[in-house]
Parts: sequence; C-alpha cells; structure tokens
Amino acid sequence: MELFVIGVNHTTAPLKIRENVAFNGEHLASALRELTTSDAAEAAILSTCNRTELYCSAENSVKPLQWLSQYHKLEMSSLQPYIYTLPNDEAVKHAFRVASGLDSMVLGEAQILGQFKQSVKIAQDAGTLGTLLHKLFQRTFEVAKEVRTNTDIGANSISMAAAAVKLAQRIFGDISQQKVLFIGAGEMIELCADHFAAQKPKSMMVANRTLERGLLLAEKMRALGVNAQAMLLNDLPARLNEFDIVITSTASQLPIVGLGMVESALKARKHRPMFMVDLAVPRDIEAEVAELDDIFLYSVDDLAQVVADGISNRQEAAVDAEVIVTARVEHFMQWMKKRDAVPTIKALRDQAEATRQAELEKAFKLIQKGESPEKVLEALSNALTNKFLHAPSHALNQAHGDEHTKLEDVIKQLYLTKN
Repeated sequence: MELFVIGVNHTTAPLKIRENVAFNGEHLASALRELTTSDAAEAAILSTCNRTELYCSAENSVKPLQWLSQYHKLEMSSLQPYIYTLPNDEAVKHAFRVASGLDSMVLGEAQILGQFKQSVKIAQDAGTLGTLLHKLFQRTFEVAKEVRTNTDIGANSISMAAAAVKLAQRIFGDISQQKVLFIGAGEMIELCADHFAAQKPKSMMVANRTLERGLLLAEKMRALGVNAQAMLLNDLPARLNEFDIVITSTASQLPIVGLGMVESALKARKHRPMFMVDLAVPRDIEAEVAELDDIFLYSVDDLAQVVADGISNRQEAAVDAEVIVTARVEHFMQWMKKRDAVPTIKALRDQAEATRQAELEKAFKLIQKGESPEKVLEALSNALTNKFLHAPSHALNQAHGDEHTKLEDVIKQLYLTKN
C-alpha cells in the first residue's frame, strides 16, 4: 500500500469545478466508508471552499480517483485536467503545508487547521483511519503547531471574513447605516459576523435552516452591542429586500438565493444596491445574479486580491516554514520506511525462532538419552551457527560480478564488526 493525496484546489480548478466535487459534511462519513470498502485501505476527505482532497492508503491512485468521479457523477475526462495526484513523500509534504496555511488562498490563514482536524475526526469516527493515516495526521498537526510557533506565517493575515468587510466598506463607505444578513450559522458565518459586528452596522440578521442555532449566533452579536435577530431560511424570499449586505455560507448542495428572488428584492428596494458575498462551495447564490445591475456579487475566488494584502511579510515567514516542513517530511518518510520493513523483520525473527526451537528440542532429547551436557551444548551452538550463516554464505557463493561485490558489502556491513 502507498500513501496518496488526490484532489483539486483553488490553484488548479475554478470554482465551477470545485463545487462539483465538494462533499457535504453530513454525508462525509458514509462516503468514506464507501471509499474504503474496495478502493482504499484507509481514507480521509478534506473538503473546504478552496479544496477537495482524498488522503488515502491504496495500492494505486487509479481506483480512488475513479471513485471520486463516480461518486459525483462526473466524467473522468472533465475532472482529470484539474486533478493533482501526490504519492508518498509528496503527499506528506502537501499535508504538512496545507495544515500550516502554506497552501491556502490566504497565505498563513489559521482556519484550515481547524477544518483539517474536523475532517480527521470524521474519518476516525467513521473507522476509516489506520496506522499510516493516523500517524500522518498526528505529525501533520504537530508540524502545523511548530510552524505557527516558530514563524510569523500568520502575521498580518487578512481572512475571508475581513476581506468581506473591506469590500463592503469600498461600496458603502461607513457601513454603520447598513443592514447585514447572514445566511447560515456555521464557523465561517460566525467569523464574518464577528468582523461585521466590530463595524457596528444598523442591524444584523441570521437566516438559518434551524431557528435555534440562528438565535444563538444573534444572541452572541447582541452581546457585542449590535441589534441582531434570527429568522428561518423559509422567510428569505419575502425579506431579502430588507438587507443591504448579504453574506452566505451554507452546506447546501443547491443554490439558496436564486435569480428570481434577487430580482424581486431589487424591485422592492427600488434598485438600491446590494452587496453579496458567497463563501459557499457549492455556491449558495446563482451565478447569474452577478449580471444584475445594482448587485455587487463576490465569490471566494473574487476575494483573492483583497486577501493578498500584507502578503510580503508572510512570504518571508513562509520561507522559514518551508524549511521546517521539509525537515519533518524527511523524519516521517524514515518512519514509513521502518514501518515497511516490519513484515520482513518479523518473518526473519520467526524463521530464526523456529530454527532455535528445533535445535533446542534436539538438545533436550540428547540430554535425556544421557549425552554429556558439554557435548550437547557444543553441538547446539555449532548447529545454530551453521544454520544462521548458511543462507548468506550460499548466496555469496552463488553470486557473480557486480552482484557478488554488492552482496559482499552488505554481508560485511551486517556480520563483520570493525575493530
């Protein structure tokens, strides 16, 4: 079995491709169990707005890749140009870099580490982690912590949430008179709500599938001194026109905000502009909405320029981070090599033990027949020496040319001690 990372991310695939291979968190455990039934021995799936990646132990990368395309009902030819497949040490390095924020759209962003840990927990609970991936992820999180502790990779980092606020300010200036709507109540929305609350908007509303979770987030915002309420997603069509700023990030597999809904909202607003940020993958807002006048719609990919602010300092820190990652990859590969040698070492020890037991039984029988213990021990030691040295001696006698020279060097290294 080999280690593989198979996936797409913001550097290899546009949003329209990434949203087609994204995994819904609610179905991730069942997907993992399906993947490990026949296509991989171990597996974990990391699926965020910027990437979908399979981490797996498998005989080759073909079956997991085929499974990915079949699971999402995609033609392999449409997916293949955007896929990267990283084996063994490249897979280890990639995992370390991703968790450390070195492979993120926002260089040094910290949110990916939490998302990575959550993905690993789901895989662990689903029973799809074995020794190899368990060790890989343990080391991955250790490396991420070391990078964060010993470099400034996270300094001056502009998050997606902060970028959304910056864009809103470019359009409205002071947003203290704007009404903000958040669709969803997950981690990303919470981060955005915190950033917008700091700007003290006129009001904030959380629209969520379940009212209870929306109310909890609204209560948190009220504690920060903001007028915040919650409503059900079902009420969205009738109330969308009330809001100037809309931030959405849900796990829905289909758009929540359609073209017709936004057209109706604009008509009710008498075409006062609306600023919308869709942080979901797959997208929550139909792409055609961006073509409407008076609508400023941004996706996760559109925020790339804004989040690049302050990147120069983080790029310097990234150099130091890469040194740490490279060293830790080497350490992990040494562990993998030792692990790969375990079956051979076990077989060697089993064979030696069987030989020892056989000669010991012969010795006991001779002693029981009245043979001198000294003679029996002498015979036992000679027999063990001859049998243990027979295989390397025979192999050396049968070898010729370069093979003989190489084998002789190995035998000297194994059996001959230097004075």
